[in-house]
Amino acid sequence: MTNRLIGYSASYPTLRVIICLKELGLPYELEPPASYQSLKNEDFIANKHPFGKMPVLFDGDFRITESRAICRYLASKYQGKHNDTILIPNDVHKAGLVDQFISYELSYYDPPLSKLVYQEKFAKKFFNKDPDPEVIKQAHEELAKVLDVYEKLLEGKEYLNGEYSLADLVLCPGTNYVYGAGHSDLWDNRPNVKNWWSRLCNRDANKKSFEEIKSFWENN
Repeated sequence: MTNRLIGYSASYPTLRVIICLKELGLPYELEPPASYQSLKNEDFIANKHPFGKMPVLFDGDFRITESRAICRYLASKYQGKHNDTILIPNDVHKAGLVDQFISYELSYYDPPLSKLVYQEKFAKKFFNKDPDPEVIKQAHEELAKVLDVYEKLLEGKEYLNGEYSLADLVLCPGTNYVYGAGHSDLWDNRPNVKNWWSRLCNRDANKKSFEEIKSFWENN
């Protein structure tokens, strides 16, 4: 059965789910909403996402929203069935640490990252607003402090949880946007973080997804 994914591929939460689907070897159909405004339509709110957001995944008749929850669901149901990729370890302690790192990403890594993504990639193109240099400067400084902590977390490890997991996957799309938008120093100036990001970029699911999204930006 093909999973149905509602969202724009340029949206990094949607791209997060796309990467997860590719990692697990799952077929999917991407259905972009008619417009950003349509996300607030009564039908969309009633039948897709109660807060008028994306992505939304339909696995048969089952509907689930929020990209991190979708990825957890997909890993819990499908990992190991189509390939040998394991995103959530079977060991309860290792699985708990994956959730811990996802919480770090949500609470500390994503807030400054999302500010940079909006300012550098979306403000002008989709909302006809000039990027705010003060917001960019502040977010850059905030993310630098976060990555100082990640530099320590990655000491002696290839991935956050030792082996590649959902903890690493969730931050790939937004990082790819910000890294390529003039902020590569944030990762490259920290050896552990730089090597970690290089490993993530070389994963097939990421390479394919980043190439697809590059084509989107070039052709739209």
